Amino acid sequence: MNLTPKLHIVPKALDNAFSLRHDILPHFGTVWHYHPEIELHYLIKGEGTRFIGDHIGNFQKGDMILMGSNLPHTWKRTISDATHDHVEAMVLHFHPECLGKEFLNFSETQGINKLNELARNGLIIHGASKEAITELLWMMKTESGLNKLIYLLRIFHILLENQEYEVLSNSIEYSKFNKLDENRIDKIFSYTLQNFKEKIFIEDVARLTNLSVTSFCRYFKITANKSYFDFLTEVRLNHACRLIVETDYTIQHIAMDSGFENTSNFYRHFKKMKGITPKEYKAGFL
Repeated sequence: MNLTPKLHIVPKALDNAFSLRHDILPHFGTVWHYHPEIELHYLIKGEGTRFIGDHIGNFQKGDMILMGSNLPHTWKRTISDATHDHVEAMVLHFHPECLGKEFLNFSETQGINKLNELARNGLIIHGASKEAITELLWMMKTESGLNKLIYLLRIFHILLENQEYEVLSNSIEYSKFNKLDENRIDKIFSYTLQNFKEKIFIEDVARLTNLSVTSFCRYFKITANKSYFDFLTEVRLNHACRLIVETDYTIQHIAMDSGFENTSNFYRHFKKMKGITPKEYKAGFL
């Protein structure tokens, strides 16, 4: 039994080179999954926690993420997100060879082959590149035929010619994933996000997966490239980062609300993960 992401079949008309969706949904609703298509994900509305490879981070409106082939990922909407009744996103999927191998061998188009390598660990797109791509996505939505393809090529050009991005995940050998279990990781993620403010016992999490504690720890480490408690600490710290930026709560309040037993424990983990203190982190957003 393996803690593996679910292979997702991206819906696309058989005669189309790529797909573009404008999703307006109660939630993203997917388990931790992967697919051979490269994905460009632009978030219009919603907030919560994203999982991409071994990366854990907060997402919010305006985020643009590029993910390479077979990079496991999912978005989990914040449970307390009462201000939003839905999430909204533009999602572009294209296979690395969507334009054909011969086309990609021309000198003018060879750079496109680099996109999957560029995005293999996930990228968050910033700055003028994000703004330009956002505009192209909206224009692409209303187009068809050759015009739609031209917009795709223009997006490729922006991604390849600019370096306004940040790498999100470390390398993981996804070839290890040889058996599918579409519910197990989703249960772990959901349980953790619902309970991270409280004390979590490894026995309870292992029970969700029908594994012994030893087997659970081993398989989670293989799948997520980190221990479960490192994963839990990252979830707690990402919640703390949101509170530091968006509220005037005291550090003690933030530490307790994020599931840390005391402020000294919180400071130690925060400095280890971020390389700076919570006060210095907040100052960077003022």
